[in-house]
Amino acid sequence: MKQRFHPLFSNIKSNIKISALDWMRILFALPLCMALLAPAAWAESESTDDTTEQTASEQDHGAQTSTGQSSDFFVSQLGNVPAPTIGAKAWASYDVNSGQFISAFNLDDPIEPASITKLMTAYLVFEALENNRLQLDQELNVSENAWRTEGSRMFIEPNSQVSVDDLLQGMIVQSGNDATVALAEAIAGSEDAFVALMNEEAARQGLENTHHQNASGLPHETHITTVRDIVLLAANLVEDFPQYLHYYNQKEYTWNDIRQSNRNRLLWLDSTVDGLKTGHTKSAGYGLVSTALRDGRRVISVVVGTSSDSARTEDSLKILNWSFQNFEDVKLYDAGESIVDARVWEGEENTVGLGLGRDIWVTVPRGMGDQVKPVAHYAQPLVAPVKAASEVGTVAFMLDDHELAEVKLETLANVPQAGFFGRMVDKVRRMFH
Repeated sequence: MKQRFHPLFSNIKSNIKISALDWMRILFALPLCMALLAPAAWAESESTDDTTEQTASEQDHGAQTSTGQSSDFFVSQLGNVPAPTIGAKAWASYDVNSGQFISAFNLDDPIEPASITKLMTAYLVFEALENNRLQLDQELNVSENAWRTEGSRMFIEPNSQVSVDDLLQGMIVQSGNDATVALAEAIAGSEDAFVALMNEEAARQGLENTHHQNASGLPHETHITTVRDIVLLAANLVEDFPQYLHYYNQKEYTWNDIRQSNRNRLLWLDSTVDGLKTGHTKSAGYGLVSTALRDGRRVISVVVGTSSDSARTEDSLKILNWSFQNFEDVKLYDAGESIVDARVWEGEENTVGLGLGRDIWVTVPRGMGDQVKPVAHYAQPLVAPVKAASEVGTVAFMLDDHELAEVKLETLANVPQAGFFGRMVDKVRRMFH
């Protein structure tokens, strides 16, 4: 071979050899691939190198399905059983397992939360406990500022030492504003500094219409939230800190020889109810965030602006019973289970399974679970190498053209690159695709 090259090109001789070899492979592979693979390429579905949308049952046909969805769609719109008559100014029913609103009224209207505010205070206290910034048996000094706080009280004494555990019971069971401020000061140094943390946490959780002015829920014109934000905060609390939910199920607590009952009357009426928080001021009316766990399914109910303690209790129980009796949770897929097989080009395997990083549940009217259909949306082409757990799209779960949930779609396996000939075959096939 050496005598075929002019000396002028001797310094790039080896590169020319490699390039020539590659061209020989290409020239050999091209007609063979065209002859053998073109019919198969034309037979493939006519998807483009954009986003592919396929139901799991239609993945070989590239079916296109619209997934337009209103953010205010509720599961109850798919059923035939109307919601009970509720006298609250605003209310909601929410399934924690699926993360779906079953039904709601005035979901985003600004409201005064009153002592429901203490859910956020408790969230930050629980977080401090988990991060070892507080200990349950830690004794905290009660400031005069905490002692003087207006409203419902635990009746702690100024300059006394009270444990975090006792203060939590005072805040949650007795709804004591004095205990609430004492905990806030222990975490942030002052209530004002703690309120800044509350608003930061509200932003982190996506509570877009919530603003705090104090830790306990005392009335203030800019101390506002919405039923939607209350629901999301309550769901985050029960999911993130289940180890502390026993405080919300406690019916009474005695401090300083004063016994006070939990204001959540549902704890006496329904054994499945295990929280969460009441609220009341003259301007806000009566409110209640309640939650019940039945057969592994958790539902949260929120009512605000009712006329009395008995009304908020009655309305909340109506919502809980209606939600459990007329709707059900359906587990569609396990984490790691393949929903759709996606075509992989230039890989050692021709397809890779696409699935979810977690179990997926949806809430539907009873008996309609088998009508839910997955519709996958993923970018094409997928070209090897493909790494497992790579996000490549989403899957929407549809019922009667309504989107119940949308979850990120992940690759379930690694797909290494094929060898040279395998890659060339797929390059040619894509020319006809």
